[in-house]
Order: sequence, then C-alpha cells, then structure tokens
Amino acid sequence: MVKYGDPALDATFAALADPTRRAILAQLANTREASVTELARPFRMSLPGVHKHLRVLERAGLVAHAKQGRIRRCRLVARPMKDVARWIERYRRFWEAQFDALAVYLAQPNAQESPAWPRDKSSSPASRSDSGAASRRRGSASSGRGRRPRK
Repeated sequence: MVKYGDPALDATFAALADPTRRAILAQLANTREASVTELARPFRMSLPGVHKHLRVLERAGLVAHAKQGRIRRCRLVARPMKDVARWIERYRRFWEAQFDALAVYLAQPNAQESPAWPRDKSSSPASRSDSGAASRRRGSASSGRGRRPRK
C-alpha cells in the first residue's frame, strides 16, 4: 500500500473519527478549559475510559493538559484543526468547481440525453442457451445430514 499522508494530519483525522472524542472537543470549545471529571460527566463511561480518549486527542495535538494539584485541566489546541481545515479547503475548491460545471451543463436548454445503452443479449444469463426449457436447480455445495454413503 502506498502512503501519501502526513502523520500529524493522519493522527488528527483518526482522533476526530470517534464521536466521543468529537464531543469532548465540543465541550472544550464551549468552556475553554475543563477538568477530566467535568469532561467525563456527560458520558456513560469510566474515568479511565475518558482518559484513553484524552490520550488519543493529546497525541494528535488537539488537547493539552496541565496539572493543578490533583486536578488535571484540559484545554483545546487549535493548530491541528487549522491544518485539517487547510487540507479540506483544497478539496472543497475542487468539488465546488466540479459542481459549478455540472450546474452550467444541466442549465443548458439544448442538453440532450444520450440514448439508452443497447442491451447486449449475450450477457444475460437467460440468453446463454437456445433451449426454451427451464434449467434444473443446482445442488447444494455442502452435503446433507448424516454420513455420506460410500461409492
């Protein structure tokens, strides 16, 4: 397999692929900073489960944390999201141009539909035989119940 990816961008997309992690990022976007306990509150999972999600987000660079005594405070980091937005922007421009060209083509009053594809009679399973008789059903690939009689 050929890999063209940027490891940091790949890690960001992998972190964003999970709905729980996206919800954690949404919480941090609203509150700027929150403790792990505050982030875990809306989810039906253990604190260690939330810690695992936070580790993935931290490895991707989306979240940073600082310890204040026994409390671990998390905050959102914008840089990886800017890289994702830049990557998506390239493809957005491409697809917008494609859709604009399609809209222009469809708006043309003289645009004619191409005729329906001709049916190739040799490709139809029913037309492989000149016989009008129905074919027998094939037997099962597996054997029936019980022992098989010797031949």
